[in-house]
Amino acid sequence: MTLDINEIQKGMIIELNGQPYEVLEVKHLHLGRGGAVLQTKLKNLIEGNVIEKNFKPSDEIEEAEVEKVKLKFIYSHRGKFVFQKIENSQRFELQEEVIGEKKDYLKEGLEVEGYFFEGKLISISLPPKVDLKVIEAPPGIKGDTKQGGTKTVVLETGKKINVPLFIKAGDIIRVNTEKGEYVE
Repeated sequence: MTLDINEIQKGMIIELNGQPYEVLEVKHLHLGRGGAVLQTKLKNLIEGNVIEKNFKPSDEIEEAEVEKVKLKFIYSHRGKFVFQKIENSQRFELQEEVIGEKKDYLKEGLEVEGYFFEGKLISISLPPKVDLKVIEAPPGIKGDTKQGGTKTVVLETGKKINVPLFIKAGDIIRVNTEKGEYVE
C-alpha cells in the first residue's frame, strides 16, 4: 500500500529498498516556496542500523507487509533472545542489536508482538506497561528532597530507573516501556 507523507507516523513499518524500516521519529518541515518535507529517522529491522531520510510529497512510500504474531519471551543467552509462538511452540531468535533497549523490559514468560517479514522474525513490540521486580533499592531517607523524593533502583532485568522513596527491594512495580518510567 502506497502512503502519503502525511500518513507516516512513529512506530509504522515501511519498506525501503526491499527492506523493512521502523519509523522512530517524524518531523514535518515546511520550507516556504520549497514545499513540505518529511524528516524521518528509520531503523532497519533486519540489520539494526538507524538512518535519517527526508521524503518529498512526490516520493512513493510503501508500507511493509508485516505479519504480527503473539510470541512469548523464553530466555536470552550470549546476545540472542529466544521467543516462541504461543499457538504452536515454534521458536525464533533475535540478536541483541535488533532488540536494542527493549531488552531492559524482557522477562521470562512476557507476551510480546512479533513482526515477521517474508517469514522471518525481524522485530518485537512490547506491551505499554510491564510489571518488574525490584532487586536492589537503597533505603529511602526521610527528608531527602534534593532529588525530588525519588531514588534509583535496579530491576530484575538489570535496568535502573527512578522510583518514589517508599519502594523497597522485593516490590513489584509497573514500568512504562515507551518512556522507561515508574508508573505504579
